[in-house]
Formats: sequence, structure tokens, C-alpha cells
Amino acid sequence: MTKLSVNINKIATLRNSRGGDVPNLLKVAKDIQEFGAEGITIHPRPDERHIRYQDAYDLKPIVTTEYNIEGNPIDKFTQMVLDIKPTQVTLVPDGVDQLTSNAGWDTVKHQSYLQEVIAEFKNAGIRTSIFIDTDLKLIEAAAKTGADRIELYTEEFATQFEKGNKVGVKPYTDAAILAHDLGLGINAGHDLSLDNIKFFKESIPNLAEVSIGHALISESLYLGLENVVNMYLHRLQ
Repeated sequence: MTKLSVNINKIATLRNSRGGDVPNLLKVAKDIQEFGAEGITIHPRPDERHIRYQDAYDLKPIVTTEYNIEGNPIDKFTQMVLDIKPTQVTLVPDGVDQLTSNAGWDTVKHQSYLQEVIAEFKNAGIRTSIFIDTDLKLIEAAAKTGADRIELYTEEFATQFEKGNKVGVKPYTDAAILAHDLGLGINAGHDLSLDNIKFFKESIPNLAEVSIGHALISESLYLGLENVVNMYLHRLQ
């Protein structure tokens, strides 16, 4: 079964909006795991507008499943990841003031840089993943960086699926097949939801993990967090 990792950035956004500790991020992370999710994802950004760097440290003893930390490997981020040693680090080429992730790595242009960063994380025993688009040349280049996995950036799939264009999943299927052939594990994330996750899962061979935050938390406002986590798990079976 494809693993579900829940991104809890939105919980931190809600907490920060009042300046207190409600909702309590650590309790929510613990509860999500008890509800059945197989991982917790966070994506701290330099301005700490949702997840704070201290949150990343505080979550370490709470996350008993897989701990995935996403972000651009600037010096502060890199040191934090090396200190915490999560299960996985997902490298995302976000700008400093990026609202949300909107592009994957150019693994051709940045190959030597990624090789250096990835080697440092892997030497520390941390699984590495690269956030990436479906261009097959970029997939081939990703395999040369030493990364363990790629995370397919799925916004375009979600957009096409909402329009009724199910053929829009084909580039993702092709990318996943090539990645698997090159020895890369396959993750996916961004705009995946209860509406499209089952079709995506069925279309992507060897899909190891999905990371879902915005949609899952939004759906939980109506349906309840425990219920929604289990609805995703059912669709991913």
C-alpha cells in the first residue's frame, strides 16, 4: 500500500494566527499517527510563517512513523535536518518568500549542487528525495544526483483531473516508470485530494508515498480529521 504522510503546515498556520498554542501541533501530529497515517511531513520556510524551526526539533520524539522534512537546503535548513536526522528529507527549490511550492528542481542545471547536498544527507543516514516535474530528462538527471527518491509535483495532474482530463496523468505514469527503471523510489504531492487520489494511485506504478496537507486539512473541516485520514488510507490500498 502507498504510504500516507500528512503535511501539518496548515495546523501550524492556524496556531500562529492567534499567537498561542491552539491547536497544539504536537498533539495533532500524535493523533494523526494514531488515526493510521504512516508519516508526518513538515515544510519550514525561512520566515517561519507556519512551521517554525523549533517545531521541527519538538516533533522529533513525537513522530514514531516516518518523519519527512521538506525545504530548500539553505544553510539553516541543512543544519536543522542534520541535527534531527528525520527519516527523509525532500529537497524543494523554493524561493525565500515563496507562498507555496510551484516548480520542481532543474536537475540538469543544478546537478552538481544536488549531488553535494544529497551526499551530505546520505552520509548522515537520511533518505533523500527531490521535488521534480515530469520531464523525462530531469528524471534521468535526478538519478545521477544520488537521490533515493523523487517526489512528483502533481499540481498539473490535479488541475487536469478537475477539468475531466484523465489523460493528464500520463506524463506522471511515464515519469514513474522511468524513475523506477533508474532505481529511484517514487513519492508524490501537491493538490492531491480525496477526489483524485484513488485515480492517481491506480495510475502510478510503484508509488511509495504521498504527502498531503492543504486538501486533507480542508476536507477535515467538514468530515473530521480521523475520518479523512482513514478515507485516504482506504483509497490508497
